[in-house]
Amino acid sequence: MTSDSASPAAASPADPAHGHSTASFGSLVMGSIGVVYGDIGTSPLYALREALVAAGGHKAPGVDNEAILGVLSLILWALIIVVTLKYVVLLLRADNNGEGGPLALMALAQRAIGSSGPVVVMLGIIAAALFYGDAVITPALSVLSAIEGVKLVTTTFDPYVVPITIVILVALFAVQSRGTAKVATFFGPIMCLWFIVIAVAAIPQIVKHPEVLAALNPVHAIYFMFHHGIIAFVTLGAVFLAVTGAEALYADLGHFGKKPIQLAWLFLVLPSLAINYFGQAALVMHDPTALENPFYLMFPDWALIPMVILAATATVIASQAVITGAYSLTQQAIQLGLLPRFEIRHTSESHSGQIYIPRVNMLLFIAVIVLVVLFKSSSSLASAYGISVTGTMVVTAMMGFVVIWRGWKWSPIAAAALIVPFLVIDITFLTANLLKVFDGGWVPLVMGGVIILMMYTWRRGSRLLFEKSRKLEFPLADLVAMLEKRPPQRVAGTAVFLTSDPQSAPTALMHSLKHYKVLHEKNVILTIETAPTPRIDPSERVRMEEISATFSKVTLRFGFMESPNVPKSLAIARKTGWQFDIMSTSFFLSRRALKPAAHSGMPRWQDHLFIALSRTANDATDYFQIPTGRVVEVGTQVTI
Repeated sequence: MTSDSASPAAASPADPAHGHSTASFGSLVMGSIGVVYGDIGTSPLYALREALVAAGGHKAPGVDNEAILGVLSLILWALIIVVTLKYVVLLLRADNNGEGGPLALMALAQRAIGSSGPVVVMLGIIAAALFYGDAVITPALSVLSAIEGVKLVTTTFDPYVVPITIVILVALFAVQSRGTAKVATFFGPIMCLWFIVIAVAAIPQIVKHPEVLAALNPVHAIYFMFHHGIIAFVTLGAVFLAVTGAEALYADLGHFGKKPIQLAWLFLVLPSLAINYFGQAALVMHDPTALENPFYLMFPDWALIPMVILAATATVIASQAVITGAYSLTQQAIQLGLLPRFEIRHTSESHSGQIYIPRVNMLLFIAVIVLVVLFKSSSSLASAYGISVTGTMVVTAMMGFVVIWRGWKWSPIAAAALIVPFLVIDITFLTANLLKVFDGGWVPLVMGGVIILMMYTWRRGSRLLFEKSRKLEFPLADLVAMLEKRPPQRVAGTAVFLTSDPQSAPTALMHSLKHYKVLHEKNVILTIETAPTPRIDPSERVRMEEISATFSKVTLRFGFMESPNVPKSLAIARKTGWQFDIMSTSFFLSRRALKPAAHSGMPRWQDHLFIALSRTANDATDYFQIPTGRVVEVGTQVTI
């Protein structure tokens, strides 16, 4: 899964220089194994089975040995090319101040081209929207595939697979509000155990049938693709299940750093996955009936129940990573102006990256349970999985091209020579997965389409509202000059007026003068900016500009992965000489009631959607963490 993850394992103090954890290198490697590789690490539960079934294994007399070698070779080389070369070697270098993920890459590409180009923004929106589809499908598919192992113990358990899965998912989403720091300490060791066990279990099968090692030769993959026609193309869509989770390498870059993620992949995760796939293929070559569930059938009967428990634990860890990733992605999207403000709760006093967003948690939970009830088995759900991940990978490659060309100052030909081969492979996988649209692939497309529409509407509506408000507002410099020349009655204290446009007089200020006919001794026009970097150094947080003896402009800057805290940031301004006392300061906010205009820049239905989204926005007082007792809200009505 792609996860712009506020990962639970990121429970170490941040290095201000790079945004990476300052924990020991060993603990970073362990943490990356627990969080980054949860999704791709549980792919052996279903990936080879689905690929062999797609290749014709569900029909008598089953898939032949040459086809098994071809499918296995495709999986191995997908892991080498897509995961190792594209992500581990190349994209981990394209970091935004140490952070990765689709929205971090979007911000990096915007910075590289020197503007917020609409094409780059749309690519970022598409990647983010598809990730939400991934965040819904991963828990449903992973936990279902793990619990299905109990059917091999006895068919009596068959009717209970879906109920047990739902119980686990209910518990998983219920504990989110408590934070994940304590649980996270176990993630790494459990996933290490998982990778060791799945590799050890496969070795006896490889020893019995060493001919399976011939799959290392890519000729088998090429032969399979050229001699199986449309079946090979359909199989390619299932092969891609083996690399789902590759985006997490990039998304969790900021939490663990490049080296720990690379070492964990090269020395534990990749070898373990390869050995396990070899073992499964060897078992199916020896016993075609094992295709029913080759992963679990590699284990002796006595080990089935412990393996189901271990697999269920591993899939919960994989699910946890994408859930926390969805929180982090939402926080970034809010900061970048792609979503309205949602309530964000911090579950750790010492680690700002650990957050919980109730609304996102509830929506994910409902969607996951609906998928489990709707599809009922991991095989049915597997068809829905690849499209969201392949789509994200295609978009990531496109934005990567912009960064390499404009950001790294490569020639367009050299940048294309590097990226196009990966892009061709990603597009091939995407096209193969699109064949599964009617088998379940419509799910991530529908979810992604809805989220893209919401993000696009919110961004476009916010821009139109800003432009309309600016036309109606009075220039701040002119108003200050008038007030200094003919000052109204003054009252003690400081007034802080929040505005998104520091050049115009805030609506709250104009209404305050109109109705109260008084002015505070000190007045601050406060603007909050989101920087195209994940975090801002505290020394660059506050910018102050004196307009007159009684008016100042203050700009607070936050990175797109930070939660804005206005009082805490204003306290920094005291060090620069501003006399600021929170108990004698009033914050004036404008609360706008939106109504659709007869003629606006959007269709009527989009106006209504934007207004509905604005009504779901969390209160600005809570979002900016301003003490409620110090806030005065002024209501205005605006047509859009």
